[in-house]
Amino acid sequence: MDAPAAPPATAAIAATAAIAASGTTAAAAATAAAAAPFVVDRLPAARRSLRVAIVTETYPPEVNGVAMSLARVVDGLHRRHHDLQIVRPRQHSQHAAAPCERLDEVLTGGWPIPAYPHLRMGTPSTGALVRLWTLCRPDIVHVATEGPLGWSALQAARRLRLPVTADFRTNFHAYGRHYKLGWLARPIMAYLRKFHNRADATMVPTEALRAQLAAGGFERLVVVSRGVDTRLFHPARRSAALRASWGAGERTLVLGYVGRLAAEKNLGAVLEAHAALREVLGAVRLVFVGDGPLRAELAQRCPDAVFAGQRRGEDLAAHYASLDAFLFPSLTETFGNVTLEAMASGLAVVAHDTAAAGQFIRHGHNGLLAEGDASASFVRAALALAAEPDRAALYGGRARASVEPLDWDEVVAHFEAVLAAAVERQRPASTVAWQQSVRRHA
Repeated sequence: MDAPAAPPATAAIAATAAIAASGTTAAAAATAAAAAPFVVDRLPAARRSLRVAIVTETYPPEVNGVAMSLARVVDGLHRRHHDLQIVRPRQHSQHAAAPCERLDEVLTGGWPIPAYPHLRMGTPSTGALVRLWTLCRPDIVHVATEGPLGWSALQAARRLRLPVTADFRTNFHAYGRHYKLGWLARPIMAYLRKFHNRADATMVPTEALRAQLAAGGFERLVVVSRGVDTRLFHPARRSAALRASWGAGERTLVLGYVGRLAAEKNLGAVLEAHAALREVLGAVRLVFVGDGPLRAELAQRCPDAVFAGQRRGEDLAAHYASLDAFLFPSLTETFGNVTLEAMASGLAVVAHDTAAAGQFIRHGHNGLLAEGDASASFVRAALALAAEPDRAALYGGRARASVEPLDWDEVVAHFEAVLAAAVERQRPASTVAWQQSVRRHA
């Protein structure tokens, strides 16, 4: 495919003031001009446009937290006039996206992902990436995922002496116990540490995760939080018609979960909480939004649950807002974007004291946090919703207010600053010395 267009050249704009001396001779005007003080305005330079190669194993139209939040960052960087190249696996017969100014897509080969046959992970592509970036050299490479394609990107960037940053987005090392791979936990953690310690900076979404990884030997960690679209996810999208399709009236408590239906999400706790609340309240509905390998088992264990499948955009937002409470029992999240989406939708959230929930939920004020990682603790927190009829609505209103300031523009600006700092550190010492000399004599 064609190489991405180079960024627009920086335009140097000079302003010249003409002195008109009406009623005086030219000589008098020249004398007056010479006597006038010479004023230099310190005009700030425009923000530098970067050529950023972003490498990821997952990206929309795939629906998951990594893909959707990364797309937000890409959109924000694009609007801030950076030139972007997205390198990702081709999903089956998928074609590259339509050409877009300053945004290019490179699709690589892929392997099927176990238990997710409709998705593909990237294949090792170090040589191809070296050739690509030799012909069209980016200013920086950002690796969003740590799979085979991500490792290849890291290798290629280091071979070409390109600055490289990375994301720590998925707790692969914590998945072992859910897939009977506990014996791999230490090798996986060693691989992740080796991977991220080769990057100039690794972005993590919370301070708690930064501290945990730092204790495990990870270096150069930077906290860059996530945002939420509070215009899309809004309580006003609540739909009585949608609730009716679930068999729920206005007085029915509707519990919901949004996300992948998979073992690492600890969804058995949702079923237990639903059963306990039914014993207390009677009329309770349970809605699962999303898909995954655990769907059939969940449907067998809870036949009266609603399985809405994957939803997007305003349809997804309506599903959130039409719930009364959000149950999120996962213990393996690095962040959990759905927590913020639920809070923005005005929902009371029941979750464990980890990731985004631990950062943004105040127990008993705008949601409920389970202590420890036991299912019994999660069920007790969910039962607390039934203690007072209006508790879910009260928490939901406060949850909405608490996430309204989380603007994606601020997140992207922080992300951009981390990229710029990595590029600056890589610049030749002679250039830095020249800039310092200019500043000293300015």
